[in-house]
Amino acid sequence: MKYVLVTGGVVSGLGKGITASSIGVLLQSCGLRVTSIKIDPYLNYDAGTISPYEHGEVFVLDDGSEVDLDLGNYERFLGLTLNRDNNITYGKIQKCVMDKERKGNYLGATVQIVPHVTDTIKEWVERVAMIPVDGKEGPPDVCIIELGGTIGDNESRPFTDALSQLSFSVGPENFCLIHVTLVPVLSVVGEQKTKPTQHSIRDLRGLGLTPNIIACRSTEVLNENVKAKLSRFCYIPIQNIFSLYDVHNIWHIPLLLKDQKAHEAISKVLNLSGIAKEPSLEKWASMVEISDNLHVPVRIAVVGKYTDLSDAYLSVLKALLHASVAFGKKLVVDLVSSCDLEKTTKKENSCAYKAAWKLLKGADGVLLPGGFGYRGVEGKILAAKYARENSIPFLGICLGMQVAVIEFARSVLCFPDANSTEFKPETKHPCIIFMPEGSKTHMGGTMRLGSRRAYFHVKDSKSARLVFFQVNPDMVVCLEKAGLSFGAKDETSKRMEIVEVPSHPFFIGAQFHPEYKSKPGKVSPLFLGLIAASCGELETVLNPVSVQQDNQRMAFGKETWVDPKKSICNGGTNKKSQKQLVRCKT
Repeated sequence: MKYVLVTGGVVSGLGKGITASSIGVLLQSCGLRVTSIKIDPYLNYDAGTISPYEHGEVFVLDDGSEVDLDLGNYERFLGLTLNRDNNITYGKIQKCVMDKERKGNYLGATVQIVPHVTDTIKEWVERVAMIPVDGKEGPPDVCIIELGGTIGDNESRPFTDALSQLSFSVGPENFCLIHVTLVPVLSVVGEQKTKPTQHSIRDLRGLGLTPNIIACRSTEVLNENVKAKLSRFCYIPIQNIFSLYDVHNIWHIPLLLKDQKAHEAISKVLNLSGIAKEPSLEKWASMVEISDNLHVPVRIAVVGKYTDLSDAYLSVLKALLHASVAFGKKLVVDLVSSCDLEKTTKKENSCAYKAAWKLLKGADGVLLPGGFGYRGVEGKILAAKYARENSIPFLGICLGMQVAVIEFARSVLCFPDANSTEFKPETKHPCIIFMPEGSKTHMGGTMRLGSRRAYFHVKDSKSARLVFFQVNPDMVVCLEKAGLSFGAKDETSKRMEIVEVPSHPFFIGAQFHPEYKSKPGKVSPLFLGLIAASCGELETVLNPVSVQQDNQRMAFGKETWVDPKKSICNGGTNKKSQKQLVRCKT
């Protein structure tokens, strides 16, 4: 097994996850099978109870585990389906060690960080690295490990010790360390400074880890003299120092690494010359080019509670991007705080209130993501009401779907006190009730999570044609009589999975999280539907016309290339025209 370890220095938030994912894409393009592991040194057992403001969104895997958002990057970039063991936390390691101690596995020895904790980390990494991926038998060729945090953090020490032991046990030809570091520019002198990187490399070596490659994050391309200086003082070959400068689209990062021949540097360290091919990133480059050259905008208002941090809705934003690129439109996202839409804000901060409503009313489509707690819920209800009454394309996810049901019950059924028992336990009209799997005493790992089947009961619904709390089954009949359609349910037919307003151009709510399954080239149907409806072209997705072999339309497998200047619906001219051909899923 070959290992690539990605660490970070100087400051946090440098993009180690994107770097690790991009390295994986590059190695896959060389014909190698790749798997990934993310190490988070915090004491939490998993990411499920951490505030989005503290750590970004919680990504949910198919097996129901709540993990760090970087695993979402791995799955999207690499096309993998990972499991709970691909995310290691100190909480998991500590529990594993203590379980062994209680069972007497250590034969009365004094349990210590070294060797018991470090051995557990090392054994965990080696076990997960051998798990087959991409549906094929046998272990992968390369395991990419990302160590969270910054080198020198106290909580990382057991992991750096364990990884140092791993590098020694597998040998230098099977272990490549890539250190991602910051090369800042002082505005006063305008010079790229190498000293922070030098200190970070020194700290790394002091922990028993020797870097093979340095990936330098900077605002501009790294100067050659700066590379030479880093090579001289950090004892790294200059050809192993790469410039990862700021780009407007993270899909460029694999191409940057390829252009700088990072695959050759990694191949040389890991002795991969016998199995690695020349990288083939033509499809990836084509996707990047299409994305970069889109000009016709589609504006989506994402109305949420954590809008001060875009990473809180990372998967939602990525799914919107995947759908907009597939449909040939340039995505513009307005993050709207649901609290600012409420009447209390109008009294306290009229400027914020006006700005929020201006963004909402200027959007082509509205998306309400998931969340917890009552804060901002009334603002979400107002956003759902505005979208429903004004025929604005709408997609509600999890809490967003529940909010849509509450709003419908209040406005259409005339139940002004309709609510969720999460927010108002004593409500006379409980539209949303507590799931039996939930716990009122514990917060972590108690929800209904993971990949599950939904069964469509309304075959001609838009959602069917596209692809903790739950709707109260006792209210379904009266809601349906009033014009709400529950198009999909679970296997028991008691849980409502998808809700629609059939008379609306596009008003759909999903109890599940379709954003977690979206990948470039494999777009979530509900997100594609939202983008299409927001552009006024939903019928091109619901009723794809036969492909004609002319200059405007050329079929390639399951994808159709469309000239956006031509309306697919009626053959007319689209006022928002583009020059280039763009790819549209049909």
